[in-house]
Amino acid sequence: MNLEHIKAKLAGLNNNGQEKEKIDYEKVFWKPTNGKHNIRIVPSVFTPDFPFKELKFHYNIGRFPMIALSNFGKQDPIEEFVKELRKTSDKENWSLSGKISPKTRIFAPVIVRGEEDKGVRLWSFGTNIYKALLALAEDEDIGDYTDVMNGYDMVVEQTAGNPYPTTTVRIKPKTSPLSTDNSKVELWLKEQPNPVDAFTQFDYEYIKKQLQQYLTPGEVETPAEPAESIAPVTQETDLDKALGSNKTDFTLETATVGKKNTVSKFDELFS
Repeated sequence: MNLEHIKAKLAGLNNNGQEKEKIDYEKVFWKPTNGKHNIRIVPSVFTPDFPFKELKFHYNIGRFPMIALSNFGKQDPIEEFVKELRKTSDKENWSLSGKISPKTRIFAPVIVRGEEDKGVRLWSFGTNIYKALLALAEDEDIGDYTDVMNGYDMVVEQTAGNPYPTTTVRIKPKTSPLSTDNSKVELWLKEQPNPVDAFTQFDYEYIKKQLQQYLTPGEVETPAEPAESIAPVTQETDLDKALGSNKTDFTLETATVGKKNTVSKFDELFS
């Protein structure tokens, strides 16, 4: 027997598979900085007919954004709780349901001009940019801007704002090939990061604990690690860089003042 292999297997079993290689988010994601950037959205290796991937995330509940279990066709405790809150006529319940509802982020595989050596990375953005990109594709004068031979590059410009930066997208006026190097095109169309694999899929019980602590801070002891972790996760700052900010003026104090009925709803749903 190979003793080193045995030791590695035993260590993995003892850690319940929790210790996995961490992802370098800077290699997986591209996030614009202030200024202009030339990019090219490329066809997705996972869904060749549609380059975008929509994923839902829970923000402001727990230490970092959590990917919603509904992305995987599973029941999600926060989404279940939102449905229960909206069954009532209580304005505070409806307000809370809006605050804790998952937010959608969209991911597109891109090549950044001048950084082609970094390969395909994922650009994450919100619904406003998403609508703009869909409208460009619908324009009969533009069409499929991901076409590797006659597609369009885009200019993504980010400007500092108050309090948050503003991002705009405009399409280049002329078509161009993705690259004149066929080997690069083949590589970019084959090797792409999958956004679903880049985030930890926490289990149902762990997300429920996070929600309970959010509603009653200080009263619930949250486990240091989830019971099940499908993909690795790094620090909160790395996730913020990957997903972008999703700021809100909603605070824990707002969530808990006068929320006895809300906590009761939680107890009724999960008891």
